[in-house]
Amino acid sequence: MLKYVLDAVDLLDGPEADGKRAVAYLDSLAGAEGSGAQVTTVTGDRGSTDFVLVRIPGSRGRSTGGQARTLGVVGRLGGVGARPEVTGMVSDADGAAAALAAAAKLLDMRRRGDVLPGDVVIATHICPSAPTEPHDPVPFMGSPVDIATMNRHEVTDEMEAVLSIDTTKGNRIINHRGLALSPTVKEGWVLRVSEQLGELLAVVTGEPLVTYPVTTQDITPYGNGVHHINSILQPATATSSPVVGLAVTSAAAVPGCQTGASHEADIAAAARYAVEVAKTYGSGHLDFHDAVEFDSLVNRYGSLAHLQTLGHEPQES
Repeated sequence: MLKYVLDAVDLLDGPEADGKRAVAYLDSLAGAEGSGAQVTTVTGDRGSTDFVLVRIPGSRGRSTGGQARTLGVVGRLGGVGARPEVTGMVSDADGAAAALAAAAKLLDMRRRGDVLPGDVVIATHICPSAPTEPHDPVPFMGSPVDIATMNRHEVTDEMEAVLSIDTTKGNRIINHRGLALSPTVKEGWVLRVSEQLGELLAVVTGEPLVTYPVTTQDITPYGNGVHHINSILQPATATSSPVVGLAVTSAAAVPGCQTGASHEADIAAAARYAVEVAKTYGSGHLDFHDAVEFDSLVNRYGSLAHLQTLGHEPQES
């Protein structure tokens, strides 16, 4: 996996980084069939970014009429660079690098004959000149487009579960370098950490499972004026499917707009985990949540889907 990560970092670490280069790389690994990756350029108030989405068909996937489940993998970030303010690839790019590396690995596996049971849909975006913005305790990367736009291009209806990978170093909550897993979030509910996902992460990393706390604020949409640890769980505001955050973490608070702060081995571990989750989820041997327990909670306490919206504007007294 490290080979694919190094290729992805090389693609992202330059002012010329864009979606077309990423797709050309994925096509080179996919063989005669091609990757089928799509690039959509979206311009916002503060610049533009290229959304990259690739669907990797499974042997029994929905796309071919099969019944195997579809996993979504989202590489979440603000931008891969913050030019002209800083020079080089920023820490925030880890999510994009991990997503591209996972896509590259799966496409190469498929070309060689190792086809997963279920479809895998992988999405991220590439912007080498994204803005920065203040955040406590360290500055964050901004984005040329808003979160709602990201979700429209990165979260699709076919994703039956979503693994969201994001650099989550700009905080004092997770004091661990490597990877950390969030609880499962579904339709406004913060559910328990999936034991199956946790066990798999421990196997992939060879380390004890590390999780991190998720607050109600974190699972509400950006734009409501409350503090969010970062955008890792924003996909949960745009789907009814279960979402789990895979955080690429550090032992110290690191700004998302800092260069020289990406660790290729950690990105590779995140990409390897995404591939292993795709194998076991598509084959039906792993679940993101207990569906019976979730239905029981909703029947007993009601829907919390309103937390997926911006809610009501506060009334002035």
